[in-house]
Amino acid sequence: MASKKSLTGLRVIDAATVIAGPTIGMLLGDFGADVIKVEHPRGDVLRVTGHQKDGIGLWYKMANRNKRGVTLNFSTEKGQELFKGLIKSADVLIENFRTGTMEKWGLGWEDLKAINPRLVMVRVTGFGQTGPYRHRPGFGTVAEVFSGFANMTGEKDGPPTLPNFGLADGIAASYGTFATMFALYHRDAQGSGEGQFIDLSIYEPIFQVLGPQPMAFDQLGAIQERMGNRSENNAPRNTYETRDGKWVAISTNSPAIVKRVLTLCGGEGVADDPRFQTPQGRVEHIDEVDGMVADWIKQRDQKEVLEEFEKAEAAIGPAYDIAQIFEDPQYQARGDIVELEDEDLGRVRMTAAFPFMSETPAEIRHPGPRKGQHNEEILCGELGVDPADLEKLAKEGVI
Repeated sequence: MASKKSLTGLRVIDAATVIAGPTIGMLLGDFGADVIKVEHPRGDVLRVTGHQKDGIGLWYKMANRNKRGVTLNFSTEKGQELFKGLIKSADVLIENFRTGTMEKWGLGWEDLKAINPRLVMVRVTGFGQTGPYRHRPGFGTVAEVFSGFANMTGEKDGPPTLPNFGLADGIAASYGTFATMFALYHRDAQGSGEGQFIDLSIYEPIFQVLGPQPMAFDQLGAIQERMGNRSENNAPRNTYETRDGKWVAISTNSPAIVKRVLTLCGGEGVADDPRFQTPQGRVEHIDEVDGMVADWIKQRDQKEVLEEFEKAEAAIGPAYDIAQIFEDPQYQARGDIVELEDEDLGRVRMTAAFPFMSETPAEIRHPGPRKGQHNEEILCGELGVDPADLEKLAKEGVI
């Protein structure tokens, strides 16, 4: 018997591009929503971003898994008409055009709400729908510096450091997904029957994830500085190189873990040193504490380090690359990487759908669709377009 899906019956129109918006659609689709990916006829730029195989974008295949694909040009009158047809039966719309663009096409919130008052419209932009920067283009990189993340990341004497993956986009997508579910709960479970729009900037979620920095500045005038892989909140906390040239990371966020790590690496005398009994004390003497741990680890191969820390019940992790992740028994036991068939690539493996749920688990049915793959199925089968007109619409640049 097919497993139950928590979002079965939910209809989502994903008219967003690149990462944050489409990832919201991916997450909803993983848990059973019917997600229709609407692209401009030239295609989402994510199709040609990052690694490709035989001209097929791998990132696109992942971020748009479980979706059906159609093409529509919103700048054409016919494209707008067809899009409004899709909106009539939609529960959720995800879009990430620059502020004011949808309004220019007659597809803004007020226009679409009049068509479907139950619609939840997720509007993803760099800086939000309000404020002096609302019209600026914004991407994850901009959010990572604007939020303060980059300024506190990197080596002390080095430049602000950016992640080399879509961190801000991924965080924004998580916030956008739970905001969507909050809106649907209000509409359905609370019985209001009304939709709403969600104003999701990319910079604000990562700004919130950075923690109580506004309070620290407000109350103490404190500005967090770059410390490499160290932490101003505790020590030891860093990445450490092992004798065989590999790396591990440790964290000591509880007194019991601190004592175990210091006993292992320095002995009971070090673990009982009065200077090291509080996080503040260890940070004050961070070079001594961190240096001791680094010296102990540097004298041993990674395998021995991991084994000794595990015996001591002290938190540690190897610094993996993706090849090592594929071989790790924890990843294998949890099914964190799934395998499925793709009509373009054949057998593919990608990250599973998280989190795991006992009664309504997620399912990845297929990778991202080809451009316009479901035009006939959706435009003709669901909107009533004459199949004979599809070629005409394509020539006119509508699809």
